[in-house]
Amino acid sequence: MKAIIIPRFGPADVLELADVPAPRLGATDVRIRVTGAGVNGADISQRRGLYPPPADAPEWPGLEASGVVTDVGSAVTGIAAGDAVCALLPGGGYAEQVVVDAGLVLPVPAGVPVLDAAALPEVAATVWSNVFMLGDLKPGETLLVHGGTSGIGTLAVQVALALGSRVIATAGSAEKVEFLERLGATGVNYRTEHFVDAVLGATDGRGADVILDIVGGDYLARNIASLAVDGRIMCIADRSGGESSFRLGALMQKRGRIWATTIRARPIGERRTIVAAVREHVWPLIESGRVTPVIDSVFDLADASAAHARMESSAHIGKIVLRVG
Repeated sequence: MKAIIIPRFGPADVLELADVPAPRLGATDVRIRVTGAGVNGADISQRRGLYPPPADAPEWPGLEASGVVTDVGSAVTGIAAGDAVCALLPGGGYAEQVVVDAGLVLPVPAGVPVLDAAALPEVAATVWSNVFMLGDLKPGETLLVHGGTSGIGTLAVQVALALGSRVIATAGSAEKVEFLERLGATGVNYRTEHFVDAVLGATDGRGADVILDIVGGDYLARNIASLAVDGRIMCIADRSGGESSFRLGALMQKRGRIWATTIRARPIGERRTIVAAVREHVWPLIESGRVTPVIDSVFDLADASAAHARMESSAHIGKIVLRVG
């Protein structure tokens, strides 16, 4: 089959379309003919040599994909050939086929095109596990989302609003702030405003109950300054390239918590639990139209380098998707 490989670490143009062995089907697995693959920041890090795949995952990138089931393992029930599905992957989504544990497979939500569904599994799993399962965001509480117009950000904003929370989200341009405010969030342009002041001003000095951080570095100390008492900071990426430092006393005064997490290295049982929770809690919001995948752009699989360049430009709003087949 064809897949996008990383023959050497480096810039976006190192990506190559190549022939690779089709993955083997295990008893608890599902084989999917891929229609679309979501592009994520983790793929960029993997291409740069900073985020190696788990030992049991394909070497080529891709943490989520959508398509049509072509075969199921002998122990699989409830999924059949011909089903339109999407899946959370440990890697390997940039390919014509993926094989994945059946517990990580979701039906394509009603009303969502199969290609667009490639934009959902990784971001939905990240948002639900961090903001709600671990961060325990409750109705009436305030969520601060950094990178509000990213794929993760746009979904986090919509889900939190749909479930009754207030959302403040940062972005780097007036256009992006306007987009966030159309979604219903309070937008903050971090290039022209101090987000700490903006958060405290918007909450009458109380601060945010949960903060979803994709930046790291010096954002950590500022996140603590933005935090409400008993608040939770969920760190899901580190794009700063530098050390994160803070005063422990400042965190203690807030009785705050800092949790750093990833998904794909978790045991399979934990990932199955997250995917089941996404199906129970997030899928109904999508099928009712209260939450929609925000698609920035679609590139053919062979143009994966251009898709990565688009993501690295930070000009995108929402998800970038690769069209396969």
